Amino acid sequence: MAKKKIVVLGAGYGGLRVIKGLQKKHLDAEIVLVNKNSYHYEATYLHEVAAGTHDSDKICFDLKQVVNEKKVTFIQDTVEKINKDSKTVSLQKGNDLSYDYLVVALGFESESFNIPGVEENSLCLVDIPTATAARKHLEAQLANYATSKDVNDLSIAVCGAGFTSIEYLGELTNLLPKLAKKYGFPLEQVKITCIEAMDKLLPMFPEKLSNYAIDKLKTRGVTFCVGTPIKEIKSGAVVYQKGEQLEEVAANTIIWTTGVKGSSVIEGSGFDARRGRVMVNEDLTVPSNEEIFMIGDVSAVMNKENNRPYPTTAQIALKQADTVVVNLEAKLNNKATQAFSFTSAGTVCSIGDNEAIAEVGGKHFKGYLASVMKKGVADKSLLQVGSANVLLKKGRFDFYH
Repeated sequence: MAKKKIVVLGAGYGGLRVIKGLQKKHLDAEIVLVNKNSYHYEATYLHEVAAGTHDSDKICFDLKQVVNEKKVTFIQDTVEKINKDSKTVSLQKGNDLSYDYLVVALGFESESFNIPGVEENSLCLVDIPTATAARKHLEAQLANYATSKDVNDLSIAVCGAGFTSIEYLGELTNLLPKLAKKYGFPLEQVKITCIEAMDKLLPMFPEKLSNYAIDKLKTRGVTFCVGTPIKEIKSGAVVYQKGEQLEEVAANTIIWTTGVKGSSVIEGSGFDARRGRVMVNEDLTVPSNEEIFMIGDVSAVMNKENNRPYPTTAQIALKQADTVVVNLEAKLNNKATQAFSFTSAGTVCSIGDNEAIAEVGGKHFKGYLASVMKKGVADKSLLQVGSANVLLKKGRFDFYH
């Protein structure tokens, strides 16, 4: 009897954690991993690459360091469509790939909310190429001021005030003094504006902690426009609504971090989804297609405590992956699957290299101690998706500055 084939799409936090788990199980099954890149990157640290704190290789490692080629076949290709009826996956370069069980962990894309000019005139942070492009653009504008004397070369607009936005602002404001020395621009003329449609910033934290983070950024020169929905991104300007009026912020660097959606492959494959996320069963399978698991940014799992879907975080994706590994083994052995359950280990948001806010175990932390916790979280995730060697090479051990 032919072995069952398990195909995992995506090597982000969730997908790679599934592969690690399956490798340990010694299942009598063929395992295939499909990913468009030959590397894994820490998506939660793209803001550091975009700001220039670290080069991209700091947050990446080769999949060969984790994937055991004796147990897993790796295919580097781009997923174009999932064909549910035929149980195949269409790839950009290769032939259709068949599966018996499918794990979809294709990650996120930038969400434009159909606002005009977003794709043409702003820079998103969704992967290594886009984060690198944002960094190059920013530094090019800052350097250009020496000859242009255009104040808009020193104006930076950040659209959205979610986690990525705040952490990007933290890194950027920390680095600006160094960039001013490097490129010779007047630091006091730099203008940084963050524009957010919601009335409250960092609502996932207690007000005292969120105020601490925002006040820190304000002291570094960030201006926040809150309760001001963005209406258009022009070339060199962000148009937003303030009350009944439309106003503009002129800036030659516009960073778009208003939100994300699940991979466009999901809706393109005919799944019942909202913003690229499928409401999955309790065991993380897809309704009516229970040979398919969805995790991470492409899945929606209801939190019964508040009757709302859990946020799409790396922490949840890793936990989902562990549940999927258990449930795949159960399916292969014709046993009952288990329901996904989640208890948050806490939430940490950085505002620079040695500043952060954190809520862990019902306790609140801020400043240096919270920044140490943030680095600890990064190191833990490297162990969860990588290895001890990856941690030694890529880990964050600079706890003392």
